[in-house]
Amino acid sequence: MKKLLLLFACSLNIIANAQNTVNITSSAYSALKTNGQLDATKNYIITDVATHTSPIHYKGSSEKSASSICSCMVPLDSTFLVVPFAGGTPPDYRVDDASATISIPFSFNFYGTNYSSVFINSNGTISFNNSYVTFISTPFPSTNYQVITPFWADIYTMNSGSGLIYYKVTSTHIIVKWDHVYPYSNNSGLNNTFQVVLTDGTDPILPAGKNVGYCYGDMQWTSASGTGGGAATAGVNKDSTHYFQIGRFSQAGVAFDGPYGLTDGIDWLDNQGMYLSTSYSTNIPPVIINNNICDTIDVYTGDTTHTMLVDSVRFTLGVSTPEVNQTVNATISSPDASSLSYTLTQNSATYKEYACSFRVLNLATGLHYVTVSATDDGTPSAQTSKTIIIRSNYDPNLLATSIKENSVSEISIYPNPTSSMITVKHGFGSSASLTITNVVGQMVMTSQLISQEQTIDVSKLTKGIYFATIVSKEGNSKTIKLLRK
Repeated sequence: MKKLLLLFACSLNIIANAQNTVNITSSAYSALKTNGQLDATKNYIITDVATHTSPIHYKGSSEKSASSICSCMVPLDSTFLVVPFAGGTPPDYRVDDASATISIPFSFNFYGTNYSSVFINSNGTISFNNSYVTFISTPFPSTNYQVITPFWADIYTMNSGSGLIYYKVTSTHIIVKWDHVYPYSNNSGLNNTFQVVLTDGTDPILPAGKNVGYCYGDMQWTSASGTGGGAATAGVNKDSTHYFQIGRFSQAGVAFDGPYGLTDGIDWLDNQGMYLSTSYSTNIPPVIINNNICDTIDVYTGDTTHTMLVDSVRFTLGVSTPEVNQTVNATISSPDASSLSYTLTQNSATYKEYACSFRVLNLATGLHYVTVSATDDGTPSAQTSKTIIIRSNYDPNLLATSIKENSVSEISIYPNPTSSMITVKHGFGSSASLTITNVVGQMVMTSQLISQEQTIDVSKLTKGIYFATIVSKEGNSKTIKLLRK
């Protein structure tokens, strides 16, 4: 009898989902939206989804660096392609509420199911079994969507002032980047930049054990800026068991109280980076959110920009549990325990945030470490750990002369990540030197920079994470995390 009841319940669920699904062409959908005739209770599936046939490469100037704070943002270059959306016209493929299917040469594990293709949806989502062009986002968990959503909102690239949506496929990862994109009916020029990286689970572009990475640049608008209203959703959703919500964003400012509290401020996402895995079939481990730092902090003598304060670096760490009914806890530690201090600034069952300070005075130059470990109370309990690398170039003897902030900020390395060649650009008037070290502080390469923009071959380095330090004759320096892929 129980089996019959379960079968009956499943049948009702299938019928309900079918009744809520509407198959429609992109042109018919656009007409309904323009006339305000879309039914918010329906899930619209676009039937004329584009496939990748004629690649249109990114033809703008190569971005000279990633985000100035967070190095997880991959700069655009000629290896990126414009997403060939259905209904869009090449070369820009400017669209409103559109989708394209892209084959990937690796298996992406989405909660137990492996996929060799993805749907890139213009409204800030990636999906698998169906395209989703819905512009009004919903909170998670949901039984209606199987999506990865770095920022689900009403994105509109039809305006010539808006940026475009790009992607790049390698043998082990795909990057999708929404570059300076507008909201629907935007008259203010506000734009958002963000990206998602999906991997086979082994690619070093993401930390070990993670296959999804979100990275945010300057985020200026929320879904409320478009006609759909409501909040934009960031997270992942397969069903009522497998899901993760980062937050729901509907206002300006940096207000954030965790994934399932009040709606949040869009500026909290600025320069944010976070990593997770969709390979779990049971309890999903907590996610560690490195506010504005990704996973490396560089400390320079006299640098008071961003997170530095004379001889200490300040940063924020957040820990969040994916599931609504769980509680998350965390510990923060360092081998240099006397240099580390932190305060719990937000404390809810599903989210905790810590204001941290690490003092480098009297510590040796080089690498120092702060580790955060987050644990939930699921069944079974799950844990996530992450180590923040603090690279100290601090020398109190240089405080009298200080480092010229403008010359340091002009240093950049691109493309980053790279497979072979990098271009090093610096604003020093004289020549400089380049030193590359690995994550344990061993020097693996040095080079003299005889011009202010010089190409260096790093193809002999093994794949992984390195630190490239550019030093002027006067002793001014900057260290940049470099990924050899």
